[in-house]
Amino acid sequence: MKKLMFTSLCVGLLATSITAQEMNTSEESGTTDVMAQDDFNKWSIEVNGGVNKPMRPIASGYFTNTPDFLHLDLGVRYMFNEKFGLKLDVGYDNFQSDENSLDFESNYYRASLQGVANLGRIMNWETWTKTFNLLGHAGAGYSQLRPDQGPISDDHDQMMNWIAGLTGQVKLSDRVVLNADFTTLAHSRQDYTFDGTKKTSTRGFDGIMFNATVGISFYLGKAKQHADWYLRENEALDNLALRVDDIEAMLQDTDRDGVPDYLDQEPNTPTGVSVDRYGKANDLNENGIPDDLESSLDMRYASKESLDGIQGGDPVKRLLNDGYVNVYFGFSSSKPAVYSFDAINYLIKYMNENQSAQAELLGYADEIGGEGEFNTSLSERRAKAVYDILVASGVQESRLSYKGMGVDDTVDKGSANARQIVRRVTFKLK
Repeated sequence: MKKLMFTSLCVGLLATSITAQEMNTSEESGTTDVMAQDDFNKWSIEVNGGVNKPMRPIASGYFTNTPDFLHLDLGVRYMFNEKFGLKLDVGYDNFQSDENSLDFESNYYRASLQGVANLGRIMNWETWTKTFNLLGHAGAGYSQLRPDQGPISDDHDQMMNWIAGLTGQVKLSDRVVLNADFTTLAHSRQDYTFDGTKKTSTRGFDGIMFNATVGISFYLGKAKQHADWYLRENEALDNLALRVDDIEAMLQDTDRDGVPDYLDQEPNTPTGVSVDRYGKANDLNENGIPDDLESSLDMRYASKESLDGIQGGDPVKRLLNDGYVNVYFGFSSSKPAVYSFDAINYLIKYMNENQSAQAELLGYADEIGGEGEFNTSLSERRAKAVYDILVASGVQESRLSYKGMGVDDTVDKGSANARQIVRRVTFKLK
């Protein structure tokens, strides 16, 4: 019993040491042990069955089959980390005489506390397999032998067991593992032979037996992986990949003005327009029109001041029909530019003041992309976008129509600013 207490104390000190080492490692990496515990499951339940072979001591004339049936064991295991843990298990063996033996039957019971080492992880098996693993276990415990005959048939023989073995694992899922185990047990203070008929004459490790089993382990916990299979390196790589994805998303530049979206205060700047460090188009006179476009727009876009002095009637109709008022769009976009909403507003006011007037909306695209279906469809979508705004603003649908005119090739295709002024919708009043 003193030896059992000493062994249990040693196992406890080993467990404390391993736990402290894990905590220090977590602190050095800037994390807490509580966070590390959430990375993998630590508990498992093991159920095994198989055969046994008692080697010695056995009285003369008594034999068992090789191997002999039956062995059963049930265990609970806790892993401190991916490599080391503890297991508490109980076992039962039945020993029976074979056809060449004097008749006997004995029942054997044990309970053991064992340290567990994940040998597959220690030997880096994860570099070549994700399905097979190997555990080693060793410890000590208490055993009873209860024979059905002999001097102690109404009593039992008490002894201390020393146990060690290897467990092969085959991963069936993240929750279930197939086990194949071979275990050796040595006994001290075993007073009777396994058949129970005679007292032993040796001291020390006077009993030896073997178990071979197959069984199932069930992993418990909320994490995806158990410590037996958890790969800390893969977790680190996954976290790194997520961080890289976040950085790439943060550095996206939707309007391609050279300012990342997370800093861009104006993420829809027209293509080719110069911007400040916040992604806002340069507009020195603060009239809502980027300076790079203003010189080109002055040729075809009437100023707000000149239109403010005209109140309905033919002058406004002439400005609208002659192309002085247009709605402009960004490259490959069917969303009107912010600075073009004044033009839409002029048409709305005119239509409201002239209830008999009707308007046709004509959409255009630049030459980039050619004369194909894409630009024709794009020009129609632009006209439809202005049409939708007019209808939403109260102009009756029956007074409006829209049409895609395709490409306007009247400007230099190589000039970005010139192409900007043909990406437009014009108005024709009737």
